[in-house]
Order: sequence, then structure tokens, then C-alpha cells
Amino acid sequence: MSTQDLQAIARALVAPGKGILAIDESLPTIKKRFEGIGLESTEETRRAYRELLITSPGSGEFISGMILFDETIRQVTTQGTPFPWVLSKQGIMPGIKVDQGAKPLAGHPGEKVTEGLDGLRERLIAYRQLGAQFAKWRAVITIGEAIPSRGCLEANAQPLARYAALCQEEGLVPIVEPEVLMDGDNTIDRCYEITEATLRSVFNALYVQRVVLEGLVLKTNMVIAGKQCLRQASVAEVAEQTTRCLRNAVPSAIAGIVFLSGGQSAELATAHLNAMNAMAVTHPWPLSFSYGRALQAPALKIWGGHHANVKKAQKALYHREKCNGLATLGRYTEALEKELAA
Repeated sequence: MSTQDLQAIARALVAPGKGILAIDESLPTIKKRFEGIGLESTEETRRAYRELLITSPGSGEFISGMILFDETIRQVTTQGTPFPWVLSKQGIMPGIKVDQGAKPLAGHPGEKVTEGLDGLRERLIAYRQLGAQFAKWRAVITIGEAIPSRGCLEANAQPLARYAALCQEEGLVPIVEPEVLMDGDNTIDRCYEITEATLRSVFNALYVQRVVLEGLVLKTNMVIAGKQCLRQASVAEVAEQTTRCLRNAVPSAIAGIVFLSGGQSAELATAHLNAMNAMAVTHPWPLSFSYGRALQAPALKIWGGHHANVKKAQKALYHREKCNGLATLGRYTEALEKELAA
């Protein structure tokens, strides 16, 4: 695949009014989600839930791509149609999570590094043959006392860059995801500091590995106070701090930026995204979404593992997709939220 083809796919992922639905939860994570609704996680229950998301009517209006898990990209609908084919027929690009999870970083207590480079070239070839057009690799950065260390930032930046280079070599657009976690008691200013340092480290590694920035999408956290911080920033402050951090650390050449929700409520994640796109300033790149829970949570709760609830759950999913599609244009409002829900 040519550089121009990669750029076209990357730009399509962040097309106006559209974003990405992440349904790439690992087996332990989806097990935890299902426990929340009293459902056992089996291959069939996972397949049924993924089918609900993948076949949801109207998703193609607001969803440009879906990130799948290794199990999911190989599964089929009840009629026997492969999931990637179903997505493509709706104009939604299939993507694939390719990292193998964050593990403890040797010599750095409390810090992690993401693994998965071994055999990645061969896995990318196989995923492309299964229909994937883009891939995703997530690195996690924890804020704590005296962490993250420079060693942690560099240890995660290097695999992200190698992964991105391999993706482009095999004709897949890489989504590069360095996530600064929001689980601590840190202030929004501390989050800004660590997010900027993380992004600078990642883009330096991407430059060294000769990754074509125009054929790449950044997935990152918003600059936000930790969940345990006594002072939570306003929507306007999160929007201002996040966009300022990105302008200072992210090259304008990349195709676009999609945000992860990171445990925010569905409505708050949408409001933050909307505030950034409603700003009077023009951003160098499109700002969109790549949400998991913030899109899925209402639908999962309504579904509850019962086939009779599929259509109601899909309506809830469509509602959240539409709200976030509007937020990429700066056109979302609380009044519209209630109107659409009604």
C-alpha cells in the first residue's frame, strides 16, 4: 500500500462528524464488564454482544472505524457473515488491537511497559488478510509520587514507534495510543505536565523510526484531574488545557487526534470533546473520539445478555454515536442530549 493510501485511510478515520468505536476489550476486561450486568463471559456471549455493536443500524453515519480484538475479528454473525465484512458493508473500517498488554517494567516499581513486538510483522499480515485496515497499540503511563520516570516514558515510546513503523510497512494505519491514566489524586496541572512529556517522548521516537506522520492517528487522554483529586476541572478548563498541551507537543502533520474516554461518564466525555471543537481557534488537526465505555456502557446495561433487548440497546448506542458525531463538529448541547434520548 502506498503512502497516499495510508494517508487517505488515516484521514477517513477522523472525517468530519465521525469517530471510532473501540470494542477491543481483552478477555479479562470484558469479563469484568459482563460481571457488572450479571452475565458470564463465554465465547458465545462475547460474540452475541459484539454482533449487537457491529450490526447496529445507522452506525456508519457517525462511526468511521471499529477497533476489534483478536477473537472478534475472526468471529461471524448468527447468519455466518464475518464481522469485518459486515463493517465494511456499512462503510466502517475494521481495525485491530495488536499489543499484548502492559506488564511490570523491570527496575521501575509501579510502572508498566506494553509488550507485543515479537511476531508482530506476521500478525499484521494475517490481520490485513482478515480485513483490518488499521491497528492500535496502547501504552499506559501512571502518575504517582516520583513517577513516571524518564525510563518508563522511553521504554513505552520505543515499542509504540516500532509498532507504527511495522504497521505502515504492512499497509495498516497505526493508531498510536499513549494513555496517561486518570486514576490518581493528581491535579490537572500535573496531568498536563506528564501528558506533554509523554507526547514529546513518543513523537521523538516516531521521528527516529521514520514513521510517516501523515499516515498516523494519535489516540490520547484528555488533560484532566485525577479521579481522586478534590478539585475537578470544569469542562472549559479541560478543553483549554488539553488543546494547549496538544499544540505544544503534537506535530501538525499527523492525520488527526482521537480521544479515549478513560473512565469518564458518557455525557462528560462528549461534553469535553464538544467544548474543544466549539472553540473559536482553529486546531491544526481534526479532534475526534475513540471511545469504548463512553459509547458502549448504556447499550450494555440495556442489553443485559437478553436477545429481546438488542434493538433497544442498539438505539442507545446510536444515540451516543450521534451525540459524539455532533461533538466533533462542536454542535452538541445538553438540550440536544435530552431531545435525542427522548
